[in-house]
Amino acid sequence: MGSGATRSGGVQSVDRAIDLLEIMAAVGGSTALGDLAARAGLPLPTAHRLIRALASRGYVRQLPGRGYALGPKLIRLGDVATNLIGAWAAPHLANLVAKSGETANMAVLDGAMAVYVAQVPSPHSMRMFTEVGRQVHLHCTGVGKALLLQLPDETVRNLISKAGMPAHTPNSHVTSETLLADLAECRTRGYALDEGEQEVGVRCFAVPVPGAPTLTALSISGPVARLRIESADHVTPLLRRVADDLAVEFDQNAVP
Repeated sequence: MGSGATRSGGVQSVDRAIDLLEIMAAVGGSTALGDLAARAGLPLPTAHRLIRALASRGYVRQLPGRGYALGPKLIRLGDVATNLIGAWAAPHLANLVAKSGETANMAVLDGAMAVYVAQVPSPHSMRMFTEVGRQVHLHCTGVGKALLLQLPDETVRNLISKAGMPAHTPNSHVTSETLLADLAECRTRGYALDEGEQEVGVRCFAVPVPGAPTLTALSISGPVARLRIESADHVTPLLRRVADDLAVEFDQNAVP
C-alpha cells in the first residue's frame, strides 16, 4: 500500500511539474513564482519545491528576484522531438505531394510564432521551399492562420501583440481586426488561405490537425500560376484527410 501511495504521489508531482512548464510556455516563457502558483492552482511552497527541482536539472532557470524562465535543457529536447516529428510526418506529407503535386508542410505553434517541423518539396523545378526549424509569423502564413483559428480571439490578439504584424507583402494583414475577420472566414470554410501574404506569387492552403498534443497545422503551397484558388476543391479535402489520419495516430500513441 505504501509503494502504491508513493507512486501516486510521484505521478502527481510529475503532472504538476509538467503543468508548470506548460503554463510558463503559455505566458511567454517566464513569470513570477506567485503568478505561476496561482495559475496552476498550487500552494506557493509546492510550486516553489517543483520549480527548484526543475531548475536543478536545467529545465527552468531563476531570474533576478522571484521570477523563473524556461531553461536551456528544453532546447535539446525540443530539437530531438522536432526531428522525430518530422520523420514521423514525412510519409503523410509525401502522400499530399503525390496527390497535389505541390509542397507539403507541417508546423506547430512556438510561442507567438509558427515553426516548420516537417516538409516534403514538390517535384517541380519551380517550387516552394522552407527550412525545417524556420519560424514564421502567424498573421501572414497559411499554417499560422490554421494555428490561430483554433484559438479564441483574445488569445489571438495577445499572440499578435507579442510578435507584431510586419507587412511582408502588400497583401499582408497589418491590423488585428482584419486578421480576426479573415480567421472567422477560415473557420466558416474549414481551411486557412495565404494569398501572397508571406511571399508575392505564392498561394497556400492550410488546415489544423485536430487533437494534436500541441497546436499543429498542415499546408500545401505553390506558385499561384499552378495552385489556383479553385484548387481548394481538390487540395483541402486531401489536407483534411491527412490531418484526420494524423489525429488518429496521435490518439493511438497517447499513453493511457
